[in-house]
Amino acid sequence: MEAHRVLKKAGYIVESYGTGSAVRLPGSSIDRPNTYSFGTPYKTMYNDLSKKDIRLYTANGVLTMLDRNRKIKDHPERWIEHKRIFDVVFTCEERCFDAVCYDLMNRGANINKLVHVINVEIKDNHEEAYVGARGILDLANRFSEAKDLDTEIMSILTLWQDDHKNLPVLYSPAYF
Repeated sequence: MEAHRVLKKAGYIVESYGTGSAVRLPGSSIDRPNTYSFGTPYKTMYNDLSKKDIRLYTANGVLTMLDRNRKIKDHPERWIEHKRIFDVVFTCEERCFDAVCYDLMNRGANINKLVHVINVEIKDNHEEAYVGARGILDLANRFSEAKDLDTEIMSILTLWQDDHKNLPVLYSPAYF
């Protein structure tokens, strides 16, 4: 969501999705996550966790994250349920990249529209999210400056990776 926030603030049209079966947030122990259905408002999650243990969820940053998220959009949405067509899809975890590529492959490329799927691997903490979001913004800016993204993408990714060595990147063309 930090990348969503940064890209939106820079003027890009942005949507964000989850790729799992539910929204899972850290719980009182590693084997007891808080699980919510997609579509549950961030405000509802925030209020629920505040009632459960406000000190724990403040200390681990979950309430801060949910507060940020609810200022960006109302609720999390699920990737496989969307009906939009995109030119570029960014993911921030390899398992999400795999899920998006798998889903696009199984949709059948009915309209034969090329989409560039890029994973910028970001560790799930506030500091790395900040750095990763700015790296994704830099990449989006480079894509916007391209005369023909479809033919220039590999050289753009190569040059970007030279400038962002701490942000591993994966790329796959796919089709809607």
